[in-house]
Amino acid sequence: MSKQYVGQRKVVYFTYEIRDPEGNILERSDLPIGYLHGGKHELFDKLEASLEGRAVGDTVEVTLTAEEGFGSHKPDLTYTDRIENVPSEFRRLGAEATFANDRGETIAMVVTRIENGQVTLDGNHPFAGHTLVYRITVSDIREATESEIQCGTPAEGTRILH
Repeated sequence: MSKQYVGQRKVVYFTYEIRDPEGNILERSDLPIGYLHGGKHELFDKLEASLEGRAVGDTVEVTLTAEEGFGSHKPDLTYTDRIENVPSEFRRLGAEATFANDRGETIAMVVTRIENGQVTLDGNHPFAGHTLVYRITVSDIREATESEIQCGTPAEGTRILH
């Protein structure tokens, strides 16, 4: 069997680690994640490009600025209110709440701060506004099926880096 390389029409599996610029681990997955190279996925363009031509066992390290990754932190996606105006189930750090507007659009917000009698909810991704260093190791590569190419994703689905 010939050696497989990451490229178009290939399903690629990888493990990863996300660090901040100081080297602190922010997220890690030792369970392989799959995606269709060149297909429909949420993998950042710079990460996908860095994997092009790689083989099983290869590791790449890629730094993404906030703009290349999760975007800048948007203050208009944070909301602070007095604690007595917030339902009791949301009066703890990490609590998640989903809100909808008149058009039916929803946003998930997380309680990020409780102090001085106030609760702050943030709708930004936790990595928004941060430079991130991804270390990705290719664990497997295979030919995509025609069905996977048509739908743009691996048959078993995908889980992406966030």
